[in-house]
Amino acid sequence: MKLEPAYVANLAYFDVPANKLTNSGGNQIIFDSRDFDIFKKQFFRDYLSKAEFDVEIENNIQRSFVVNMLFLNSKNQVLITKTFSVPAYTGTSNVIKYPTEVFENQRLELLKQTEQIGFIVLMASGTPLDQSSLGNLKFRSSATAYFTIQ
Repeated sequence: MKLEPAYVANLAYFDVPANKLTNSGGNQIIFDSRDFDIFKKQFFRDYLSKAEFDVEIENNIQRSFVVNMLFLNSKNQVLITKTFSVPAYTGTSNVIKYPTEVFENQRLELLKQTEQIGFIVLMASGTPLDQSSLGNLKFRSSATAYFTIQ
């Protein structure tokens, strides 16, 4: 008998207000990382056959951004980098759904070594943001895990 269940879960989320991105008008770098120990579980290492990640970013700040999502191993070495370009807010809805990222074969084996997920946010040059700047940069992601159990 062969079972092929799928499981959907939230992966990572952040919501950064513009007034936390104050600077002198140049690029601002923000880094954050979170533990991601799901692959310490033997079940995931043994039976995960494919993974898909979906990312959605909403920007209502009048600046463009680049968000790098880093998958790091136990030695903080970068295994995989995903880069998302985020256009500046221009007064209309600015929710971007990026293409689904599929991990299979060698890429899946790299993913299984992931122990932390990190984020680097780069802000494009422009008018400096300050304590009264409005808007938010919101990042949402989910993962669908596919298993093959025989």
